[in-house]
This record gives sequence, C-alpha cells and structure tokens, in this order.
Amino acid sequence: MVTGRRDAKLPVWPVEARLAALLPDLLVFRKPRGSEPELATAQGVLLGVHVTGFTALMDRFSLTCKSERDMDKLAHIFSYYISDIVEHVLCFGGDILNITGNMLLALWRVEQNQLSDIITLVAKCSLEIQEKFGIYHTREGQDLQLKIGLSAGRISQVIVGDERQQYLLVIGRDVDDVRLAQRLAQANEIVLSWNCWMLCEQYMFEVEIMREDEAVKLRDMRIIDPFDFDEHFDKCLDYLPHYRTSAETLRTALELDPHSDLDQKLRKHIMKNLLKKIDEGQPVEYVSEFRTVTLVLVSLEFHKTAWMLHLCHLIQESALYISTVIEKGGGQLSRIFMFEKGCMFLCVFGLPGDKKPDECAHALESSFSIFSFCWENPAKTKLVSISITNGPVFCGVVGAVARHEYTVIGPKVSLAARMITAYPGLVSCDEITYLRSMLPAYNFKKLPEKMMKNISNPGKIYEYLGHRRCIMFGKRHLARKRNKNRPLLDREKELEAFQMAQQRCLHQKKGQAVLYEGGKGYGKSQLLAEINFLTQKEGHRVLPLMLKEADSKQCFYAIQTLMAIFFEIDTCPAYYRQECLQRHLRGIVEEQLHCLFNDLLFVKFPLSFKVSHMDDVARQKKVKACFIKVLQEAARETPLIFLIDEAQYMDAASWEFLETLLSSMPIIMVMTLTPIFTLCGWAQHFLQSPQAILMPITKLATTSLLRMACWELGVVSIPQELQIYLHRCFGNPLYCEVLCQDLLSKDMLLFHDLQKEEEENSKWETLSANAMKSIMYSMFPANSEEGQELYVCTVKDDVNLDTVLLPPFLKEIAVSQLDQLSPEEQLLVKCAAIIGHSFHIDLLQHLLPGWDKNKLLQVLRALVDIHVLCWPDKSQELPAEPILVPSSIDIIDETKEKKTKLDGGSASLLRLKEELSLPQTEVLEFGVPLLRAAAWELWPKEQQIALHLECACFLQVLACRCGSCHGGDFVPFHRFAVCSTKNSKGTSRFCPYRDTGSVLTQVITEKLQLPSPQDSFPFQMKPSRTQEAFSSECCRTEEEFLDQVKRKLAQTSPEKDLLTTKPCHCKDILKLVLSPLTQHCLVIGETTCAFYYLLEAAAASLDLSDNYMVCFNMGHITLAKKLARKALRLLKRNFPWTWFGVLFQTFLEKYWHPCTLSQPPNNPSENKKNLAVLQQQLHCLSLLWQLYNLEATASSYRFACLATLMQKNSAEEFANEAQVVSTYVELSQFSQSMGIKDKWLHCEQMAIQKSSLCWFSREGLLATAQLMQALAYTKLCLGHLDFSIKLGFQAREICRHLKKPALENLVLSVLFRSAFLKKKY
Repeated sequence: MVTGRRDAKLPVWPVEARLAALLPDLLVFRKPRGSEPELATAQGVLLGVHVTGFTALMDRFSLTCKSERDMDKLAHIFSYYISDIVEHVLCFGGDILNITGNMLLALWRVEQNQLSDIITLVAKCSLEIQEKFGIYHTREGQDLQLKIGLSAGRISQVIVGDERQQYLLVIGRDVDDVRLAQRLAQANEIVLSWNCWMLCEQYMFEVEIMREDEAVKLRDMRIIDPFDFDEHFDKCLDYLPHYRTSAETLRTALELDPHSDLDQKLRKHIMKNLLKKIDEGQPVEYVSEFRTVTLVLVSLEFHKTAWMLHLCHLIQESALYISTVIEKGGGQLSRIFMFEKGCMFLCVFGLPGDKKPDECAHALESSFSIFSFCWENPAKTKLVSISITNGPVFCGVVGAVARHEYTVIGPKVSLAARMITAYPGLVSCDEITYLRSMLPAYNFKKLPEKMMKNISNPGKIYEYLGHRRCIMFGKRHLARKRNKNRPLLDREKELEAFQMAQQRCLHQKKGQAVLYEGGKGYGKSQLLAEINFLTQKEGHRVLPLMLKEADSKQCFYAIQTLMAIFFEIDTCPAYYRQECLQRHLRGIVEEQLHCLFNDLLFVKFPLSFKVSHMDDVARQKKVKACFIKVLQEAARETPLIFLIDEAQYMDAASWEFLETLLSSMPIIMVMTLTPIFTLCGWAQHFLQSPQAILMPITKLATTSLLRMACWELGVVSIPQELQIYLHRCFGNPLYCEVLCQDLLSKDMLLFHDLQKEEEENSKWETLSANAMKSIMYSMFPANSEEGQELYVCTVKDDVNLDTVLLPPFLKEIAVSQLDQLSPEEQLLVKCAAIIGHSFHIDLLQHLLPGWDKNKLLQVLRALVDIHVLCWPDKSQELPAEPILVPSSIDIIDETKEKKTKLDGGSASLLRLKEELSLPQTEVLEFGVPLLRAAAWELWPKEQQIALHLECACFLQVLACRCGSCHGGDFVPFHRFAVCSTKNSKGTSRFCPYRDTGSVLTQVITEKLQLPSPQDSFPFQMKPSRTQEAFSSECCRTEEEFLDQVKRKLAQTSPEKDLLTTKPCHCKDILKLVLSPLTQHCLVIGETTCAFYYLLEAAAASLDLSDNYMVCFNMGHITLAKKLARKALRLLKRNFPWTWFGVLFQTFLEKYWHPCTLSQPPNNPSENKKNLAVLQQQLHCLSLLWQLYNLEATASSYRFACLATLMQKNSAEEFANEAQVVSTYVELSQFSQSMGIKDKWLHCEQMAIQKSSLCWFSREGLLATAQLMQALAYTKLCLGHLDFSIKLGFQAREICRHLKKPALENLVLSVLFRSAFLKKKY
C-alpha cells in the first residue's frame, strides 16, 4: 500500500513513470553495457535504516492471528511508517536502493572529493529521522524503533540476469560496513563506519568512539557559527544532478520523457505479474493483495577468497539457474540481496496470477533441484541453505508515492529467514508446507526444535530429502470412509451406472470400466466408498487404491500396488512376504518364473536360468502375462473389482496394462478423475474403449446440500442466513463440509434443544426466534429413535455471516481459479466482488479506472462465457451497443449542481431520477459465489473501505423511489424525521456533520437535507385549470364523487392519460441500491447511515409486498399492542393502559383543537420533522384500533374508540388531505364493524368532501382508491349493486396502475360479490 499525503489522490502517471517509481535512480539513469553480469563502481555514502521490533510485532500477530486481517494491520503499520522515512530521505537527495524486509538502504552517489560534504548531509538526515520517527507506538504494545548505520567509500553495482529479467546488487566492503554499523547500533542510535568517520568533517559531530568495533556512535551535530546548514544543503544540491526541487514528485526520474529504450530497460527489473497490471492501467492502489503464498529462500555462502569479478559470475550463474527452475515450477524469483558471507534469493510461489493448486509440492521439488545444483561444485559454494514456508502474506507495494517497491510482508517471511540460520546446509520447510505438499512422508525428516530470534512458536520443522522411491507399497485405502449415518445424496444415477456395468460384466463375461469425472470435492471418493461397501456386501473381491500426484512419476506403480493388495503382501511382515506370494503363485505360475517379481514386489527368489536369459522387455511382457493369468484364475471363483481413486495420477504403463486386462477378462474397474488434468495418451485410449463409460458427476441440489449441512452440524434445522451463507458451496459437498466445520471451529453458532424451543414459542420475548423458525430449513433423520434429543441451530447475535472470511482451504481453491483469468478479468471480478453478489455494470465501470463501455462489455462477455458471471434472468443478453448513461462522477457532480435548482420545479428532479434509473438488462451476478468471496478478501482493508465508499457515494444518489413513483423516501418524510437542515452549530441528530467525520457521512447528510419530493405529482392538472379551482369543487354525495372521478379521467387524451405511468423500478432500487448501500455503509463503519438505509430497504420491501403489520399477521396480538404503544411513546404520544386513563384521554381528545400548519411556519425544517412524526403516529394508532377491534369486549371497545379519535385529531393536525381522507375511510370501516350506521355514513361523507385535493400526489391517488373501495363495499351492503360495481371498476383501474395488488384484491372481492348478486337477482 503506497502512502503519501493522506488526503491526496495518487497522480495519474504514464507507464514509464510508474516503472521508475518502482526502481532506484541508479537503474533509471544507468547506461547499459550489454553483457551480464554488469559490474561498475562509484563513490558514495550509504544509509541503512533498520526497523527493530518489526519481527517481534509479526510474531505477536502470528500468535493471535485469526485471519489475514491481522496481516492487513501489519502491512498498514509498516507501510505508513516506512513511507515517512522514504519521503524524508528523498527530500535530502537520497536514492532508495531497496526496501528489503525491515531494512531500507539509500545511496548518495557523488565524486570522491564531495564525500565529506555529503556525509554531513546524510548525518543531518539521519538525526532528523531519529528525531521524528525514531519510535512508533503501536496499539499492539510493540514499539517500532530505528537503528541507523552510515558508511562511505567505493560501492560496486552489479546487474545479473538475462534479457528477460535482471536484478540489481550493490556489493563491496563499504556495503558490508553499513550493515555492520547498523547491527552495532542500538535502538534510536546512529553509528558511522570507521571509513566514514575518517572521510567526514569530524569537528562538526559529537560522537562516541567504539574502538573495539572500529566504529563511531553519532550523538549530535555541532552548529558552529557562521555555519549555516541551509547554505550547506544548497551547496550539496550541486553534487546531486537528479535532485528534484519540486515538491510534487520528489524525483526527476518520474518526469522523464517516454522512450522505448528506457521502457525496455526498466521492464527487465520488474516482476512479470506486476508488469501485466501496470500495462493494464491498474492504479497502484489496486495492485496490493492479501493471499497465501509459498516462500522459498535460498542462501548461498561463498568462499571468502573469491574475488569480485569471480563472485559476480557465481551469482550470475546461480541466478539464471534458480530463476529457470522456479519459473518452471510456477513461481518467480522476487529479488536478490547480499549479506556479509554471500547472497540470498527470495522466490515466491502463488503471487497474483501464478496460483496453482499444488504449489507447495512444486516449491519443494524446485528447492531440492536448486540445492543439488549448487552443491555440484563445492569449490564454488561454501554452504547452501534453503527454507520453504507457506502462509498468508501481504503482496503489494510499500513506500511513498514517488518511490515504492513490490514486496511480501508477513510472519512467514521472517520464519524463512530464521530457518536459514537455524538449519544451515539443509532444505528445511515448515509444517504447513509439509502437510499441503501431499508428498509421501518418507521424503521428509523431522528436525529438532531450535530457538529462533523473535519467533516464539515456529512449529514443527522438516528436512526435505528429495523425491525418492521408497521400498514399500501403496496403501489399500480410499480417501473417504463410508458413514452409515449419512447416506449418499443425489447419486442415484451414478450408482445405477455402476450396477448396469456390473450386470453386463456378469452376463457378457466382459470387462467393464466406469469412470466418474467431477471437480474436486464433488463426492467422487464418497461414491467409491459407497460402491466399496455395496460390492463387499455382495461377496465380491474389491481392491481399493488411492493415488497421489507423486505416484504418476513411478512406472507401473498403480499395478504394482494393486497386485500387492491382491497377493495380500502389502500388509504382511517383510520376512513373511515371499512365502505369502509363493503360496498365491503356486500352481498358476511356474516356479522358475517367480524371480521375475523380485524387484517389483520386493522379494528374493533365486534367479532361474530361464529368466537370466531374458532381456528387460521380455521380462516386462512375462510379468504382465503372469499377472493376467493370476487374475483370470481368481475371477473364476469370485468377481474382481478395482477401485482407483484419483486415477488421473496413474502412470502410463499402468493405463496400458489395465486396457489389456479390460479386454482379456471379466473384471470391473471403477475410477475417479478430475477433469482439469491432461491425461496421457494411454489413458485417453482407455477412455475410448467401448467397454469404458465416462460418467460426469454434477453438483448437489440445494435441498440435498442443506440436508448435508444439517448432518454436519448435528441438527435438524438451520436458519435462513446460514442457508444463504451456504450458497458459497455452489453445490459442492466438500465446500459445504469445510464451511460447516469452519463455523463450528470459530464458535459462531448456538444450539438449542428442539423440544425446549417449541415450548418457548408462546413467549413474546422470543419473537425473533419464532420468526426465524418460519424461514428455517428443517429435516428429520429417518432413523431417529423415540426419545432421541434433536437440536436446532441459530447464528449468534454478534456474528454477521456476510463478513465471515473463507476457510483457508476454500480460499486457496478459489484464488487458484481466479488466477487462471487474464489480468483485466481478475480486476473486473475483484471490483465486482466489492459491489456484491449482484451488480450493475454502470457502478462496476465507476470502479474500473480508465475503462470505457466497449472494453467493459468485452470482458463481461468473456466472463459470462466461462460462467464466472451470469445474468439473473437467463434470457437476458449483453446489449450489442453500450447504453449511454452518465458516468457516476458526472452523476454526483450534476446532482450537486441540480440540488440548487430544485426550487425551480419538480420536473428537474423527475428528469434527474429518470437519468439515474438502473435498467434491468445491465444487471449481472456471480455464477460462482465462492469466487466472489475470495476476490473480496484479496483487497487490503484500507482499499476495501475506499472502494465501498465509492460505491456508497454512487448509490446514495439513487436511494429513493423510482421516477414513475415520483421520488421521495420509502418511509414518508424519513429524511426530515432523522436529519434537520444544518443549523448554525452544523450538527444533525441522525447523521452528525463533523469536519473530522467521514466523507460519506457528510455526503449523506447533504442528501438527507433535500426537501421531500413525494408531495408533488407533476400530472395533477391541466394548464387551463388551477389547483385552487379544482379543489373548490367539493363533492357532497357519492354520485358527485363518482362523476368527478370519471370527469377527471376523461379530461385527458389516451396518449396523456392521467394514470399512464412508466413501469415501476422500485423493486430494482431495493435490490441494487438500498440493500447494497446498507452493506457498503456497514463495511466503511457508517452504522448510522447503514441504519437509515436499512429502514428504507425494510419500508421498500413492505411496500412492494403490501404487508406491513408483521406481528399482527403472525397472530401475536398482545405483542403487537405492546410494540405499538412503545412506538407511540417514542413518538412523544402516550396511549393509556387503564380504563381511567382512557376516560381522561378521551376527554382531552374531544375538547382538543388541532393546530394546523396553515399559518406561515417559523421553522420549515422543524415542521417537516413534525410531519414525519405525525405520519408514524397515525400508523400506530390505526394499528391499535384494529387490534382492539378484534377483541369483542367493552374495555377493548373503549380503547378502540380512543385510538380512532386520536387518529382523527392527528390527521387533522397533519393538514394533509390524502392522509385525512385515508383516516376517515378507516373510521368509517371501524364504525361499520361496530354497527354505528350514522357515524359510518358521516365519516364517508367527510372523506368525500376532503377528497378534492387527492389528485395531486401518488399518496392522494391511493387514498382515493381506498375511499372508492370503501364506498363500493358500503353500497354492496346497502343493496345498491349497480353503483357498487361502478365504484369498484374505477377503484380497480387506479389500483392497477399504482401497482397495489392487496387493495386491488379487496376491490375485486367486492366487485365479484356485487356482480354475482346482480346476476342472480
């Protein structure tokens, strides 16, 4: 992570400048000489800065490490700390040669007669560094401190490598001196080498002579008048031709003119995976990742007698060989650095774009090859030591904007360095590498434990002995054992294929082979275990065998092991092996041919005359013939079945023999294959045999996967959020097992007894648990015994499964798949992972800097073709031409400009919302959820937050109702209820506006200050008729009201019909804006804003589903009343609990005069806020009277009457005609239910009179439709069927266009009864 000025964005540089920022000036300005190695010498001053305490800090993280997020903190601390030091050195004219581990090396290259002045400059720089950055206190309690060493004199620069890749080394006595001075220094000290002290102006320094070590400890500088350091600094600038006086870039190298020769020269010194990202145009902050890699550290110690040029040739020869071997294994040689006795080569397997499933095995084999090569000539190399570690690291750039380096940081890097010292002369590896390599145990030797500096728990260390063929057989086992409590799921077709092959073999007396092909974890081994159980149960003789990758390199290994299992000599003692084999061969194979099996089966029969005259080819043919003869004889007694797991690792000779065996005898072979491997020619020939059947294994169905999850967790029911979490499995049983085990190991689940849970159902405190049960997946074991305890599980309250990191095993698989994509495809997937499972391509383009729509669509098509991405609707396709919509930056800028113009009318706001509409055809989602989760985890935390902030700023402009619904909040007046206009203090109760707050908080605060647009409805009138004139036509009867509605609908032409609206996109806004926006706010830590949008999303969901009385609909009446009262109390409106309170409150409400808002308001913002409170009070009161109306008691009747009275008064105070109409409609329904006809009809008349202004908003149209439905029902009850039908038809027309299915259903029910009765009578 590159850091510079904290509040500034990184500059946009050309490719050459980005390359130069990764390299020192020593390389940028050098003139190539042609041959390698290049050797040049120069005079200069070296500054070495060692960050002490960093290794101990890494050790603390490794001990407490629960996730790779600890690596994030570690990299963040180091990068910010080292960046300040780098910038300070650059300001003093230094050239940063490298940043290696916890050490920085800088050079001031000058002439010999300028050394004394430059030493003074560097000493001043060192003192300031110690003063400003000498100690850094971390929250973890481990302080970081600096030890600085200085040396001066002759420095040799060496370029090793070839035309493809080159590496810079600085060597010489003075380079060793700066390292020695650095080691002699204690924390916060500066030590000068003796040669540096001899060359400097000694009278200017206060020092302490270290005579035993021949070094000098610098205390301070003496400022002797008239010495002026600024004048001295200007003098030194004349010695530094590449010093940049501008404060913008700090380096002249970043402003060089583009040149092809310069570009080619710089590219040779940069790793290929980083070059791809730079060429792709990825910003430097997008380059860094957190991933698990395998590190190989090669240490070569040379003889001290080697002279300089000879040493350079040794390093060149070693570098070329190591680079070739490492690249062949899938890794990269990252860097070469010198130490006192030799040099080290840091190699990395698994860098971005290089991840392979078996990288640990490749790293070990490559290391042993290097080890063997370097020991071939002991005269050249004194000692060779190699260490291999595997673990999570930070792979990315550290340093400042002007000068940074691509490196790896993590505890495993430090462990590799310590292992070199602890186990010299060996190829050593840590326990994780040993386990993940999957190599045979006999290739390793456990090493004794040793103390390592600042490494408290290195774990078990092993020596790798190289790939050897052990004198032993493979084991007769399969990867999986059958579990009788977990039946095989969704594999009926696969078992049927085996059973049919078995029948053909028995009836036709011909060999049959069934090969199951499927991805890793699809259950192939479990299927073999089931077949093994079934066939043994039937009395067949089964020979099971599981192969590993190393077995493919041993000729005839699979057949050798299978025959050892057949002869039963694989498990018997070695001294009994020959006797056991002889017993099986007797009577079938001539005794004089028994010696043919000596080497193959590790026996010692005497060599016969007949065999001694055979050549190797004849012996091999005879062995195969004997094996076939023995197997044919055995097959006559009982059927033989070969079970071979991971058959893609079978050697070619074994495939050839199996094909011969298949065509010569009735035998059944069942194998499993992984499709990603390329099979040898004999294997492909075997598959083409008519007796072989290739059976693909597909992923599990969702229901089967959930059943498997229940078995893994030992429960009969799992909650919905866990079901969503398991979508990451993508039908893979192994993934499901690993995810469940990971949740158990992290203690994220709670387990409850099923019977006790059911007893708690009636308690209102368990509402959330009961609600969760309604959406839980449940299954009951078929073999459950009576009285057996059954459990259900729930997710702990403090656990968010959306942010749970993947288990390392699954992340390795997903990252390996991701690295198979091209660099631009990887970047797109990583950015899409930030947005979420579903994403819109306009938002995706906003996160991809420099991408145009054509490039975006091209990469999207490629990812859709390989099923990494898919359309939510399979019928959708990518648009042939890019849809022209404003970019997100323009949207935000234009929105800010349009905010000042909203007072000019609502049309501008509506046009803005139409521009921001998200077309459904440009929405995609991840086809592989596991890939999305892994891609999201690759981002460093700081960059994650920055990208989530970008998404939030883009989406918050769209977080309102769609254009066809005329904008506004989903919760009416929501923004005014939670955020008033910024007052003189600049604070807000909901989203506090602080100068030190986050950018998103300020942006959302401004967004919430917008006046609510929902009160306006642009098509409410014709130009010839004003709102006042229309509202003066008050209706007095139902007939007048119906005539008014008909007349209003008939006044406009069909093209401009009053009810003709655009399709509603609120559902898309809920899915693509509100829900993701809530998640983005949570990630960046804006919990207040997240809660705001969560409420908006909840309101949108309820509005779209027409279902808002959750507790009421669940039947929890008592709880619903308690919650409604509590809500009223929070809204500053109390509702009584006792009959006396009801009488008192009724008296107050009857003689209470509403205070309307018709007078000019003193504080418009406060009035808007009051309107929002009143709106919520009305909802609560409406719910209360409906709840009390369900109870047929006198007490409940009083409570219901009070609630209706309070609702009427609140509605009149609200001064919103639509709300008043809706209230009177509800009061008429209440009076009707209670049988109070006069009040019922009176409320209807009041609603009709107040309905004149209900044509000017969506809310008003809805109130009108509700009134018409109520009138239609009234006329139905009174027997006026014709009028009821007319009202019903008009009401249904409005409901249909408003997309209110619940109200429309009520209207249709009235229409049906009215039409039915009219037809009948």
